[in-house]
Amino acid sequence: MTQYKNYSLSKYLDCLSSKDPAPGGGSAAALVSATGASLVSMVARYSLGPKQSKSVRLKIKTILNKSEKLRQRLLVLVDLDAEAYLQVVKARKGTLAQKKKANKKACDIPLEICRLSYAAVQLTPFLAEKGNPYLLSDVTCAVEMLLAGFQSAMANVEANQ
Repeated sequence: MTQYKNYSLSKYLDCLSSKDPAPGGGSAAALVSATGASLVSMVARYSLGPKQSKSVRLKIKTILNKSEKLRQRLLVLVDLDAEAYLQVVKARKGTLAQKKKANKKACDIPLEICRLSYAAVQLTPFLAEKGNPYLLSDVTCAVEMLLAGFQSAMANVEANQ
């Protein structure tokens, strides 16, 4: 299986813009959400400092730990969604059971993208309030990307049902 997560941005976008069925919208949704989670991590890292209370630093470290796990899983989903959609294409010539199984998998992955995107958005209010004030626009960008990833993944769920 192709490992799009290891491609350069340029090469991934070349593949995404090609006439091949994958990667497609679900893979792109995962990448957009992974980018949003990356911004959450960046803001958390810049927000850790000696001027904050111990409890704030601890909370930011927890946010960073969670955002990194979400980012890494979302990056894996870039490839898993593409793989699942190729199975949908392959199953079109198969039995009804094969089609249902492929469609279920093609729904499960974007649903996970939605769940992870939502979880990442939940990390942002604390950073907006207690994080580095110079990075508030990055928090906003993170939220917008995570919402875009969520909504794009949901479109794929609806299309693959």
